[in-house]
Amino acid sequence: MQQQQPLPAHIASLTDQDAHALVNRLREQLGKDTIILGHHYQRDEVIQHADFTGDSLKLARIARDSKAKNIIFCGVHFMAETADILTGGERFVSLPDLGAGCDMADMAEVRDVADSWLEATKAGAKNIIPVTYINSSAALKAFVGKNGGIICTSSNAKAVITWALEKGNHVFFFPDQHLGRNIAKGLGFDPARDMLLWDPKKPLGGHSAETIASKKIWLWKGHCPVHALFTVHQVKKIRETSPETKILVHPECAMEIVDISDLSGSTDYIIKTVEASPAGSKWAIGTEKHLVERLAAQHPDKTITSLNPFTCLCGTMNRISLHNLAWVLDGLVNGEHYNQIKVLPDMANDSMAALNRMFELS
Repeated sequence: MQQQQPLPAHIASLTDQDAHALVNRLREQLGKDTIILGHHYQRDEVIQHADFTGDSLKLARIARDSKAKNIIFCGVHFMAETADILTGGERFVSLPDLGAGCDMADMAEVRDVADSWLEATKAGAKNIIPVTYINSSAALKAFVGKNGGIICTSSNAKAVITWALEKGNHVFFFPDQHLGRNIAKGLGFDPARDMLLWDPKKPLGGHSAETIASKKIWLWKGHCPVHALFTVHQVKKIRETSPETKILVHPECAMEIVDISDLSGSTDYIIKTVEASPAGSKWAIGTEKHLVERLAAQHPDKTITSLNPFTCLCGTMNRISLHNLAWVLDGLVNGEHYNQIKVLPDMANDSMAALNRMFELS
């Protein structure tokens, strides 16, 4: 795996003001051949230079449909991989800091998934449909695609899981147990009766062959560390101190949080819900810090706070800085391609099969 190299002195020594000015000059030189994509969880210093902002799938689609030769993806590793897959590997896709990974995606390594799959089939399980959240590595997307499965986002997970349940006897959902559980519960499935939590560190995920055969939905033991920081206690405290405040959370939060919140939905849903709410409304939002703070700044007529009063930021996403962005753009102007993200052709083809199944439902 590539390692992030230290920034050169002529970039690292820049003040923030000079770095902003440099980025603006470099973008002008590069013209329309280069676009900057910024995920909602990015720092403001990066977002202000983005040509497009959005969630991971929206940005990947923009990359696919754009004619730009160079795509600077200010997000995390799996997002840049998805952009490379969707553009057919024919563009330069860069992740400004290679350390910007995804802890959740790392919880479902493809070798562990393959071992668990083999265990389950040897134990007699049949017709398993794998579903992976888009927050996963290209290797896992490829495994899912090769085994007749599909990819989902938090926006379309309901439709995707419904499709998978119609196709198979079991749905094996990776890597976020909470998203899978919340969506399946919303479809009418009982967490105790119909689901199990698969621990890859234990034989058969910690279950008997009879148990796994009896459960429709198998949830991989993974989670988002950011959304794990929201608690029932925080919700109850807001209910007590500010009963007029609405609780709005992402479905990557634990089921007990989602169950007692007023609303739950994808990042796009959260943004649109706040935008459509009346002036004077109050919101406590359970998702990443930068998005919540940006919504508060954009809607000064509303009271918008984090459900967690302490910092809840995506540490890996936060690695991408203004200076990282300046460095990649500076390289392009000088004919250098820094931090290119490339997915091997076979892996890309298998991943694309899973993505195409998703697109057919979206």
